[in-house]
Amino acid sequence: MALPRRRLIRRKAEERPVPAEALLAALPTPLLVIDEDGTIRDANAAAETLLLSSRSAMVGVNIHEAIGHHLRSVPSETPFVAYDLEVALPDHRHQRADLTAAPLVDWPGLRVVTIHAHPAAAPIARRSGQAAGALSAAGAAALLAHEIKNPLSGIRGAAQLLETNADPDAQALTRLIRDEVDRVAALIDRMEGFTDTRPLELTPQNIHLILGHARAVASQGFANTVTFKEVYDPSLPNVLGHRDSLVQVMINLLKNAAEAMGDDGGTVTLTTAYRHGMRMVTDGGDGRRSLPIEVCVIDEGPGAPPGLAEHLFDPFVSSKRAGRGLGLALVEKLVADMGGMVEYAREGNPERTVFRILLPRAPEA
Repeated sequence: MALPRRRLIRRKAEERPVPAEALLAALPTPLLVIDEDGTIRDANAAAETLLLSSRSAMVGVNIHEAIGHHLRSVPSETPFVAYDLEVALPDHRHQRADLTAAPLVDWPGLRVVTIHAHPAAAPIARRSGQAAGALSAAGAAALLAHEIKNPLSGIRGAAQLLETNADPDAQALTRLIRDEVDRVAALIDRMEGFTDTRPLELTPQNIHLILGHARAVASQGFANTVTFKEVYDPSLPNVLGHRDSLVQVMINLLKNAAEAMGDDGGTVTLTTAYRHGMRMVTDGGDGRRSLPIEVCVIDEGPGAPPGLAEHLFDPFVSSKRAGRGLGLALVEKLVADMGGMVEYAREGNPERTVFRILLPRAPEA
């Protein structure tokens, strides 16, 4: 680089330095500022995401309440590093992490604590954007719908013609053919939702009204043995979404939860929360989309087998004997069409299955 160009860049940096607050917020590593007593004085966006709490809610809380370690045995002026600690996080989550603490030289008594969570602590399955399952599911559905559905009407019609002149034994076989054709046609009908790539018309939606409608549908049918528990944030703003798609997503997740717990039923917990700092890299990596609205469907079922957990959102993957593997794939597509993200994890003590939906906030009117 030529010397004059370096000087120009240096001068621009001196005239308009990047604010420290912006650098702090952009750090991907969870960071806390604590005083001599271990009281949290500040936190960045990554810490908000890890600890499931806003900065304003964390300020004034002791670090022991946040991560299960108080750091009192280490003098505030002494740098500290600890590897492979088990930290206790909200919602009964336990994971391994490395902790570092370093004094703030110009602020006596204050320390910066970083939390480096181990990769194994990440959710088991997460899907977002039009990449991965959404496009592969759409392609598979379009191909099968074209190659299979069109000949089905001909096969069914031929079976009906044969049945009119067949003896009773043969009629039973032709009825079997018709029944199987109808079953395959119904499967293709369910897949057709993947072939619609038109953009959805997104409008402000009250997610609690959506959840109430989905719960009412579930209670009257497939989830009549399920007890529902609601843990909602009443101050939650509207989401930017598509009503029918949101209803379909929630019904599919409730049906999945009910089936996972079996005929004896159980408790399905519905939660909503606002997650500051939750962002997703947009397609192409040219920016970040804020996804602060969180909706969780939590059940007491056994969860997915380890071999299937990473592929739950792929089409035709199911842990159920009679499952067709389309419900969660459709959930992933619809959420991605609304610019959101869906993830599956096993969390808590005892562990429960969590399907977490992250959605954008509707702009203020």
